[in-house]
Amino acid sequence: MKKVTQPYIDLATISDLHELVQYAPPRHPLISVIDHADFYCKRPKMEGLFRFGFYTISCKRFEGLLYYGKSQFDFRQGSLLFTAPGQIIGSGPDLTVDEGWALFIHPDLLHGTDLGKKMHQYSFFHYEVNEALHISEEENKIIKDCIDKIAREYTLPIDKHTQSVMVSTIELLLNYCNRFYDRQFYTRAKVNADVVQRFETLLKDYFNNSTLTVSGLPPVTYFASKLNLSTGYLSDLLQKFTGKSTVEHIHLELVEKAKSLLWGSESSISEIAYELGFAYPSHFTKIFKAKTGKSPSEYRHPA
Repeated sequence: MKKVTQPYIDLATISDLHELVQYAPPRHPLISVIDHADFYCKRPKMEGLFRFGFYTISCKRFEGLLYYGKSQFDFRQGSLLFTAPGQIIGSGPDLTVDEGWALFIHPDLLHGTDLGKKMHQYSFFHYEVNEALHISEEENKIIKDCIDKIAREYTLPIDKHTQSVMVSTIELLLNYCNRFYDRQFYTRAKVNADVVQRFETLLKDYFNNSTLTVSGLPPVTYFASKLNLSTGYLSDLLQKFTGKSTVEHIHLELVEKAKSLLWGSESSISEIAYELGFAYPSHFTKIFKAKTGKSPSEYRHPA
C-alpha cells in the first residue's frame, strides 16, 4: 500500500484496502464485500481521503461528515453510494457508521466481459454523494440478495465458472440500481422539474448575455456547477425529463441563435461561426447540419 502526497492515500488493490481495515487477505483478489462499520471502526482514527483503484458500491446508514472530492456532506440516513476507479472519497474523524456494507470490484475482474465494455453506461458511478440513491426497505432486500450471492460465490473454490457467475450477478445488481434511480428521478418530479427550469433559464441567459466570441460555447460543467450537481446527474436528469442530454440542449440553443444571425445579418458563415465561439467554421457547420439537416449556407439560401 503506497502513501502518496497528501491529502489522499492511494488504495490501488483490494488487498490494500483489506490491509488498511485490518481484514484478512481477500478470498478473491479482484472482489470483496466487507461490513462497513468495520471499515470505520478499524481504520486509523484520523481524518483521511482515499483514492480507490476499483469500483465501490456501498450501503450506509451513519452520522457525521462524508467527504467526496472537495465537498463534504452531512448524512443521517441509508443511502447507496457509487464511485469509479480514480475518484477520491473519505471521512471525518467523527464519522460513525451504524450499519451497512460495501462491495469493491477491481476493473480487472470485468476485463474482456460484455459488462466491462459497458460500465461507462452506469453513469451513477460518477454522481456526487448528495445525489446518492435512497432505497426503500424492499429495494434494500433485493440489493442485499445480490450482494450475498456475490460474497457466497467468491468464498467457493475458484473454477472456470466463478468469473461469469459473479459478473452476471454484478450486472443484475447494477440493472436494479438503474431501475431504482429511475424511480427516484420520478418520485422527485417536482424538484427535478425545478432543476430543468433553472437549467433552461441559465442556458438562455448564457446565449443572450455572454460574449461567445470570448467565452465560447458553455461546457456542461458550467451548468452543473451553477446547479450544484455533477455533470452526469444533470445529463441523466435532463435525458429523463426532456429526452435530450445537456450537450444536446446546448447545441439546440446554439442553432437557434445561429438561425437568427443567418437570417438577420449579412455576416459570412465564418464570421458567424467566430461570433458563436468557434475557432473553426467547419465545426460550426457540422453541428448546425446535424441539428437542422442543412448547412448554414443552405439554410440562408434555400433552393
